[in-house]
Amino acid sequence: MSELTDAVRPLRVGMLTPSSNTTLEPVTYGLLHGSAGAATAHFARVPVTRIALDAGSDAQFDPEPMLAAAEQLADAKVDVLVWNGTSGSWLGVERDRALAAALTAGTGIPATTSTLALLDACAAYGVRRLGLALPYTRDVADAIVATYAKEGVDCVLAEPFGEADNEAFARIPAAAVARQIEAAATDGAQAVAVVCTNVYGAFEAERLERALDIPVFDSVTATLWRALDLAGARPSWAGYGQLLRDGSLRARIQQVLTELLRATGADRTTFRVDLPEHGLAVDLTAGEALRPGVRSIRRDASLDQRRLNTVEWLEAERRPLVQPHFRDAPHPPQALTDVYGVRAQMLSPVQSGGALTGWISVHSMRERAWAPADTEALATATAELTARLPR
Repeated sequence: MSELTDAVRPLRVGMLTPSSNTTLEPVTYGLLHGSAGAATAHFARVPVTRIALDAGSDAQFDPEPMLAAAEQLADAKVDVLVWNGTSGSWLGVERDRALAAALTAGTGIPATTSTLALLDACAAYGVRRLGLALPYTRDVADAIVATYAKEGVDCVLAEPFGEADNEAFARIPAAAVARQIEAAATDGAQAVAVVCTNVYGAFEAERLERALDIPVFDSVTATLWRALDLAGARPSWAGYGQLLRDGSLRARIQQVLTELLRATGADRTTFRVDLPEHGLAVDLTAGEALRPGVRSIRRDASLDQRRLNTVEWLEAERRPLVQPHFRDAPHPPQALTDVYGVRAQMLSPVQSGGALTGWISVHSMRERAWAPADTEALATATAELTARLPR
């Protein structure tokens, strides 16, 4: 092969774009400045002009035009494909899952959608109550609330702008979108999502996250984040909100904890870590996986974690602590047993540069003898998270 074809090229993201969308392309280019040339975006348009709950609108999102456009993008040897539209948010998530599967089956290229990306962001951050900022009519907004509820995400709906013309969404001033995001950040919302790829929310996220103290998931940003992550790029750059800075790390943590929960048959797994550059500190979990019906501790910051008996033991011993019961020292905090019902646990230190950076917890709601397979699974998870921590 020639020197030119052997050269390392930027990652190529192929995006299927609604034909009347004028926002996502310039915003995506702006966001990609943070990649320092590591990725480029390439677009193909499919006819979409109106958003409503009727057969004519629904027909715009039939898969055939998208599959044809994807085949053209495949000619450009893109590394990942995305439907950069949020139609699955009102038509149903299964429709987007089927579309992503069809795109991959037709091209051999991994694929996702904006709606799937937003749900992946919610999973990475443990969001179960989501504020919604929407440009759509009220009936479409209500359909989105119902769709997300089926995925286990309750919604706080700010008053939608009431538009149906897709091109008109881009004419909503960014300042008005920002006010809508603020209005959605109420009533216990753990994050806010801007569900539309043709409104200007991406460049407001960083400022609003500082003001609101919760993540802001803009659809354009979330789509780019998940596309890069799916292609193996692991984006992590500052200036555009938490998702592009920390989302891939959060998603990997969640993946490891979910697998550890499955492997051990435990009731809860968590990871606590001090990474201030990623907004993480041990007093709140960086990730958590739960059995159905088990109470979450994800947002409980009531304890000084570094001063707990069990954590002080980890600091001194630097090896896993395996507790089939709590009759022997070191004893866990009373709240763990009285409030959260834990009766047995395993803890494993995660170290970086000689320091105890964090630890994994595996909880059981009953006393149990942890088997060798359980401790092996914990060791595997510890090694994986240690390897994924930023150096």
